[in-house]
Amino acid sequence: MAGRPPNDEATVGSASAPSIRRAMIGSQVRQILLEQILGGTYEPGERLVETRIARDLGVSQGTVREALRALEGLGFVDSAPYQGTRVRRARTREELAAIHPVREALETLAAKTAVPNLAKDPAPLQDAIAAMRRAAKAGDARTYAEHNADFHRTIVVASGNPALLTAWESLAVEMRSLATTLTTVVDLKVAAERHAPILAAVLDGDIELVCSLLRDHQNMYKNLSLDQLANQPT
Repeated sequence: MAGRPPNDEATVGSASAPSIRRAMIGSQVRQILLEQILGGTYEPGERLVETRIARDLGVSQGTVREALRALEGLGFVDSAPYQGTRVRRARTREELAAIHPVREALETLAAKTAVPNLAKDPAPLQDAIAAMRRAAKAGDARTYAEHNADFHRTIVVASGNPALLTAWESLAVEMRSLATTLTTVVDLKVAAERHAPILAAVLDGDIELVCSLLRDHQNMYKNLSLDQLANQPT
């Protein structure tokens, strides 16, 4: 299971350390806590004690607090005055599934203007798939999820539509991608290869096929999330 972030926060917080490194530490803490919640280290209803987590991960309590706020926004934890923060008891997969139709709408809309641009310069998509394959070969779900999100973000960015990008980023796709990967993806190698047909359609400049493949992609993960929810013990 995940452990201490690779960069000590005493260094991160020094005057000479760039703010980007602090952001990286915060992202790592969010990912670690998400993995622990989904992996059962923290049980549903269990309280998440900021001071204890901060000590275990070697980061500040403020960093942990920000991570828990982010996870609350994603629906994985609940907080209440004088009661602290606790692991949410249910519905996580159902809520993850609900995001996929929204992603489908945003990404297919983006693809309509992004495909001609990406057909001219497919390197970012090719790099993302190569990185997913490396992560899959290493069995690294966290890194796989990051590059999976990069692949889809590349399509949205290439649309040249800032409003679409803002809406897409508001879904916290990277964190949700990690959650989806950890809860529904059995074979990372198979999951990585599911992106290859999308790239091939982009190279052909086939906008309709790209949109169709993106719809299928999101629908598959939505259904996987709902199937796992239905199979959970009651």
